[in-house]
Amino acid sequence: MQRRKFISKTTLGTAAMVGFPSIVPAHVLGKDAPSNKINIGQIGCGRIALGHDMPDTMQFDEARLVAVCDLDSKRAQYAKTFTDEFYQKKTGKEKYMDTRVYEDYRELLMNKDIDAVMISTPDHWHSQPALEAALAGKDIYLQKPTSLTVREGQQLQEAVKSKNVILQVGTQQRAMPQFRVAAELVRNGRIGKIHTVKIGLPGDPAGPLAPEMPVPSNLNFDMWLGSTPEVPYTEIGVHPQEGYGRPGWLRIRNYGAGMITGWGQHHYDSAAWGMDTELTGPKSVEALAEFPKSGLWNVHGDFFVKHEYDNGITVYTSGGYTNGVQYIGDDGWIFVSRGAYQASASDPVDKEKSAKALNASDPKILESVIAENEIHLEKIDDQHGNWLDCIKTRKQPISPIEKGHKACVICLISDIAMQFDRKLEWDDQKEEFINDDEANAMLRREQRKPYGTDYVKV
Repeated sequence: MQRRKFISKTTLGTAAMVGFPSIVPAHVLGKDAPSNKINIGQIGCGRIALGHDMPDTMQFDEARLVAVCDLDSKRAQYAKTFTDEFYQKKTGKEKYMDTRVYEDYRELLMNKDIDAVMISTPDHWHSQPALEAALAGKDIYLQKPTSLTVREGQQLQEAVKSKNVILQVGTQQRAMPQFRVAAELVRNGRIGKIHTVKIGLPGDPAGPLAPEMPVPSNLNFDMWLGSTPEVPYTEIGVHPQEGYGRPGWLRIRNYGAGMITGWGQHHYDSAAWGMDTELTGPKSVEALAEFPKSGLWNVHGDFFVKHEYDNGITVYTSGGYTNGVQYIGDDGWIFVSRGAYQASASDPVDKEKSAKALNASDPKILESVIAENEIHLEKIDDQHGNWLDCIKTRKQPISPIEKGHKACVICLISDIAMQFDRKLEWDDQKEEFINDDEANAMLRREQRKPYGTDYVKV
């Protein structure tokens, strides 16, 4: 089944709790035993989980998705049906899987038979379950952005390192060959010394006023809000109650920062791959942005961000550029994008403006062969498959927490810069703004008890 095509064909059933099958950990019965699988729990069962993370992982024989969790019981129940039917079709066995359903992810993490988790929740619920999963010794596939704040990302990074778990960030452009090819060509000097990078990234539109609505009986709204402020429920502020269209929370600052973190972490991660700055950040950031003056949605619209690096590279990001990454050097340029790609039909990305996946100032640049003694970047075929391989080998994945955190920090400080009419100097080692208490106050947010990374017992 192609990603997301199932969405228009599905209807949701009613919620029901089900019994857990007998799951034996992979190490108990030996390498040839039927139970020698990586037992995985899915946390968050929305459009990204069902259209991307779950099917892309279940295609691998070593993966066994045994549990699903969502605060919306309708979505959790559909995820169970989706999983059970996937394995029935794959194995030809009607009762091969009886997927366990959870509402509270903390109960899922307590199940010692589960080896790993995938986290595909809204942005404000990324860091805390990932941090708690690390503390529980689970390996993790974490959707981007890595964190809601810089402080959250620091806390997660510390936990992953201390517990030595495998965490793969869902920056899957690293598995798309054109991004690796572009980065290799740049790193090997095919366009000369690089001095400028232009990143095309759209903003989000303003939205309507949204009246308060009764909370659906199938949704644990208080826990959905988590560490963010308590606000009245309205459907376009959460997710659709019917179907899996683009959810409204993506456009509300309580739960994220809009496209600068939504697609921004993808593009900043890819740019850093070619710039050889994956483990460093800029020395300054300045930005201009338009924000809605009314309505529920309040993340940035049109914007322009400038980052300066110690190595002399300047990075510009704007919706005025074609969606993708353009490296510009003394001897030419290379442009790379996903091509004619949209995450969903409602994404604010113009497919026609993203039609060219790889381009250059001179076609001969793209025909250049990287010699054996030159820089060769890691090559993978699938982001989820790489995660599963690394769970088995205990090697670091292609998008580990260190690189994911750095890319996310660039997004977050860009969002902060949008709030100020001045250039902000950034200390990348300390991860704080230089001599700017007002900006530094935005590196963390107050968290609503009992939720939030500050209240997790480490």
